[in-house]
Amino acid sequence: MLFLNINDVSFTRQFDSILSRGEESGREVEQTVLDIISDVRNRGDAAVLDLTCRFDRLEAASVADLEVTPAEIEAAFAAVTAEDVAVLSLAVKRVTRFHEKQKQQTWLSTEEPDIMLGQKITPLSRVGIYVPGGKASYPSSVIMNAVPARVAGVGEIIMVAPSPGGEISSHVLVAAKLSGVDRIFRIGGAQAVAALAYGTATIPRVDKITGPGNIYVATAKKLVFGQVGIDMIAGPSEILVINDGSGNPAHIAADLLSQAEHDELASSILITTDRPFAEKVALEVELQLTKLSREAIARASWERYGAIIVADTMDEVIAFSNRIAPEHLELAVTDPFAIMSQITNAGAIFMGHWTPEAAGDYLAGPNHTLPTGGTSRFFSPLSVDDFVKKSSIIYFSKGGLGRLGADIAKIAELEGLEAHGRSVTIRQEK
Repeated sequence: MLFLNINDVSFTRQFDSILSRGEESGREVEQTVLDIISDVRNRGDAAVLDLTCRFDRLEAASVADLEVTPAEIEAAFAAVTAEDVAVLSLAVKRVTRFHEKQKQQTWLSTEEPDIMLGQKITPLSRVGIYVPGGKASYPSSVIMNAVPARVAGVGEIIMVAPSPGGEISSHVLVAAKLSGVDRIFRIGGAQAVAALAYGTATIPRVDKITGPGNIYVATAKKLVFGQVGIDMIAGPSEILVINDGSGNPAHIAADLLSQAEHDELASSILITTDRPFAEKVALEVELQLTKLSREAIARASWERYGAIIVADTMDEVIAFSNRIAPEHLELAVTDPFAIMSQITNAGAIFMGHWTPEAAGDYLAGPNHTLPTGGTSRFFSPLSVDDFVKKSSIIYFSKGGLGRLGADIAKIAELEGLEAHGRSVTIRQEK
């Protein structure tokens, strides 16, 4: 863990090691992913089956055997407690209610009597959602990806999830059923992304792929983009906590570790104007680390990519936050609403001392699929908008074209496109 002063001359050099985490490994895996994509395109189901059996230690005779059956979903409901089903249902309900507010409708404008303009909203026909597995079970990722797709009106939702040893979490299957997923395949990694992007005899081709995964999944999504839509290129998880010396150091430490336990590449950062408070947080992190079941992962993340930064003023703090554009941003200050308007780059903003990032991860309502690695400068959280497409509607009456035709033809002339202009003027000839 780095303990830094933002005004030290070596600050930028030391902190850059955190910002650049994962970049080298990304370059190393790209050729491997290209080979996997090519294999899936050429051999289809056979490649998906071979790769899945090899990487996930499975035994299956066909890709069809990797599809989860209705009986398995029924068994999943029987395997979990009623309390678990209830809390997952609550999350689905709250996430649905939030995303329903994002829906847009087709609209038409008749401000001009002889011209009608508008926008048509059309749900995507089929989408694929990737749910990570391996180091943890993520029913919340199912909910956050499937619910906005269902709210948008997507025709079919295909879910893929790695299942090492053939096992897939009962809670993941329950969340998928509650969220409206149509089909589930026990496949993961780059081969799952390639199968969704290009289609195989068993796995249907989709219009868009959403959901986070490891570096192989992220690289595969990047490489198939254009063949299929994607939500974003998700990198390692991150949290930045802004603090003014108020609050409980134990709470801040717990929030930092909530990200560190994701994986070894996760980054947890505190920036504060109060050095004594920062030192208390550092001590609390060490105390709490020893109590975590995932201590090895959290400690590796904290020691390599954790940081506590001390600044002189809140203006310095805010400028720093906007520069790194964090995925999760906690405003752990006395009055978060006083500084919220100054935040320009963040995936999700958690306000005050009683809004831990975990609330947003699970059932607050907003989506937890967020832009990472500084991409909140130009990306937004996953939303209903990711699962629809928009078409412009243009209608000219004869009078409308007559009124604007000469201007249209003039612009065509400026661009040297004679046929463009002619397509207008020919309609105005007697």
